[in-house]
Amino acid sequence: MKKSNFIALILGTIGVVFFALGMCMAMLPEWGMFNQRIVCGAIGLVVLLITVFVWRKMEGKAPIKLNGKAVGAVVVGVLGALLLGVGMCLTMVFGKMVLGIAVGLVGIVVLLMLIPLTKGIH
Repeated sequence: MKKSNFIALILGTIGVVFFALGMCMAMLPEWGMFNQRIVCGAIGLVVLLITVFVWRKMEGKAPIKLNGKAVGAVVVGVLGALLLGVGMCLTMVFGKMVLGIAVGLVGIVVLLMLIPLTKGIH
């Protein structure tokens, strides 16, 4: 394993654990940790962003350029993840099985659209 991949693995794991813990605190109101969840989730996001920059620097890759394609891919990814999450919530929290599955499948299709959007069709 290359050193850059190992560093990205460690930083990514730390970032995901903080972010996931923040989300768990947000979803469980009986814990009573609203302010702590915001801090924990923000720490996780910051560590994950740092991971991207550190890994790209160690790999000798150029910085990410913000163009229309990159912004569009981020928007499509966020939209797909939100649709998938809403579908899961509809199914598990609100008991609307058919609607939740339909919304979740739309989210999966939107996420699958990222492949041709970013890589193209050859």
